[in-house]
Amino acid sequence: MIWLGDRLRVLDQTKLPQKEAYLELNRYQDIASAIAELKIRGAPAIGVAGAYGIALGALKIKAGSRGDFLGKLKAVTQTIAATRPTARNLFHTLERMQKVAESGKDIEQIKIALVNEAIRLHSEEAEATRRLSQLGAELIKDGFTILTHCNTGALATAGYGTALGVIMYAREQGKRIKVLATETRPLLQGARITAWELKKAKIPFTLITDSMAGYFMRRGEVDCVIVGADRIAADGDTANKIGTYTLAVLAREHNIPFYVAAPTTTIDLSLASGEEIPIEERSPEEITHIQGVAIAPAGIKAQNPAFDITPHKYITAIITENGIIRKPYTKGLKGV
Repeated sequence: MIWLGDRLRVLDQTKLPQKEAYLELNRYQDIASAIAELKIRGAPAIGVAGAYGIALGALKIKAGSRGDFLGKLKAVTQTIAATRPTARNLFHTLERMQKVAESGKDIEQIKIALVNEAIRLHSEEAEATRRLSQLGAELIKDGFTILTHCNTGALATAGYGTALGVIMYAREQGKRIKVLATETRPLLQGARITAWELKKAKIPFTLITDSMAGYFMRRGEVDCVIVGADRIAADGDTANKIGTYTLAVLAREHNIPFYVAAPTTTIDLSLASGEEIPIEERSPEEITHIQGVAIAPAGIKAQNPAFDITPHKYITAIITENGIIRKPYTKGLKGV
């Protein structure tokens, strides 16, 4: 993700791995559509893209007064906010951008401040993911086989990565590691994107279907599980890609550490538990079709929650840029 001054350049994640196609987005509506259509995906990356969307929208607003400008900016913010309801990072971004806008005294100054804030937010998020990856790598021992779910690398974070960042950093430390990457149905982010990133990084890995995880755990072939997060409630309950809860339960059954890696922008202390986290329901066609090809009979009913909630009791530790948090999470999360 690269800011070019008047547009945002991003890799279209829906085209991977067959094609590396880049988009140049110069309207906030285009950024909103790219987020909703998963061309831009991953909670931290969504937050950064949302900031640039607000900045782009602001640059093109024509208004006769500060009040008029702020009113039109609100409509831009609402469009961005409506794209993905579960990712906390997006709403953290919108809150920050709103504060910057409201503190400005004139329209041109606000526009400049919003662009600068988006650039600053991008830089902070990149540094946060680098730092948490460094801290998390200390949990990885030489010779570990790590199971990961969905995609949590640079493309998902606009930075270094979260769960995949931890894996990358451990490899950079010279540790001999292997990865089991789940394909991650329904949209195959693991097969399409995580495998693509691991291959580029030359990290040994094996792709498995989501339902194979228990098989490998029971055989003693998994040393730890590391996943990312889209929102973490005050008690440590975590929303992540659908299927994460299943992995956490399996890991507990087999006495395997289960780690969540996420920047502090993912933490939502306003929600007491995971029961309060909104879960995005996506199109049934993502279940009945794969890349436009039908795999199920026409006209059937399909349900497609994009995320599930992992209760904090299944989580061994939460890795953030400000430290590794262990139980009790209610206390630990307040301190970061």
